[in-house]
Amino acid sequence: MSDDENKETGGLETGPASTTNEDYATAPLKDLAEGNPVASGSNAPMGDEQDINLDVILDVPITISVEIGRTQVPIRDLLRYSQGSVIELDRLVSEPLDVLVNNTLIAHGEVVVVDDQFGIRLTDVISPSERVKKLK
Repeated sequence: MSDDENKETGGLETGPASTTNEDYATAPLKDLAEGNPVASGSNAPMGDEQDINLDVILDVPITISVEIGRTQVPIRDLLRYSQGSVIELDRLVSEPLDVLVNNTLIAHGEVVVVDDQFGIRLTDVISPSERVKKLK
């Protein structure tokens, strides 16, 4: 196919060797750095919300966990723990808990009880730009 023919058909070959599917429409390619706050360093939102199709990822499982606190202990102390042992953590009672999604901090919250089950009331959600900064 000549360059002129290629330009006329938009770069798509038509003929017996190629198959077309009318269910799929070709979309123009966008510059990935354009409108992408991570790539361009700006805080502008990523394109129109109508352009983003989240249906592809809505069923992807994630793990949400809540961390009350941490501590480091020598193995000697760990081996001495038994039922009823108390492990002191690095967080005060009044401090919010960390809410993690796939081990990435996304929010802080406080414990609530809903129908005899624990829950978390989010008190502060980490912005996406802050999460990106923490990755660097």
